[in-house]
Amino acid sequence: MARFSGLDKETGHKARGKTGILLLNLGTPDAPTKSAVRTYLAEFLADPRVVEIPKLVWMIILHGIILRTRPAKSAALYKEVWTDEGSPLLAISKRQQTNLAMLLQAQGQDASVHLAMRYGSPSVSSTLQDMHKQGIDNLVVLPLYPQYAAPTTASAFDALAKELMKWRYIPALHFINTYHDNIDYIDALAASIQKDFDQHGKPQKLVISFHGMPERNLHLGDPYYCFCMKTTRLVVEKLGFSEDDYVATFQSRFGKAKWLQPYTDVTIGSLPEKGITDIAVICPAFSADCLETLEEIKGENRLVFEQAGGKNFRYIECLNDNDDHINMMANLVKPFL
Repeated sequence: MARFSGLDKETGHKARGKTGILLLNLGTPDAPTKSAVRTYLAEFLADPRVVEIPKLVWMIILHGIILRTRPAKSAALYKEVWTDEGSPLLAISKRQQTNLAMLLQAQGQDASVHLAMRYGSPSVSSTLQDMHKQGIDNLVVLPLYPQYAAPTTASAFDALAKELMKWRYIPALHFINTYHDNIDYIDALAASIQKDFDQHGKPQKLVISFHGMPERNLHLGDPYYCFCMKTTRLVVEKLGFSEDDYVATFQSRFGKAKWLQPYTDVTIGSLPEKGITDIAVICPAFSADCLETLEEIKGENRLVFEQAGGKNFRYIECLNDNDDHINMMANLVKPFL
């Protein structure tokens, strides 16, 4: 058997010359069950990009403690957000894929659009293999993480490289590693916020909640925090906000290490005692609504706010498959088609 995979001579020469776009997101369990969640978490938490501690120590903790206790708890949370279409993240991502393909076709662009998840299904490996068989030799990869971070964007590249290392013929590769300050992205975020304000009125405070990360990563050179702050600055400038109108926070911390601050739940819980009882929350680091936005923010953090005395809490959905978001994706990939 050949060491590197490739199309046979006749098929390969006929098939090549195609452009493919690969949308990449984090992933989701196949079902809201303990076994499915355990499989998903085992892959996700074993990634050294995600947890940067000595492998042997972490494997003992992961398999000896976490994977014995966390799957059942997480499965219960997934059941709360699961839909008739399945996982919200996967269902929305599929619509993004379909709508982007339709838009590019309408614009006369000859490119196929594919979808993969870094963890779970459809896998990066299987999706790339399908693209390989189709003869794609111009590969445009768009990880749907607006702000670059090593545990997300870099991990996506790792999975991409791991598969491409097996190929005999490597396609032209265009990897879009961040779009935190892309004007179309900023405009789309600002428009979604303004639309909410037009419909419901401007709240006392807009909470801009990004996914968290260990503070240690920042000191080791990860630009994620800086990119989050730039996204925040550009959006509030676009909306003409003052410093009193908003606060940027970080959610979803895990373990006992110090994470990027201020923490979303702590911040939200402290606002009512300051007289702020009307807030809206948006999560710009997520390109599609998922467990962390629907259950953690819309559910858990709403409860935190209300129990602290808050009166009005509303969650502004992710950009999901909004037209502005799909147009942004198209504009990001078109220079490489």
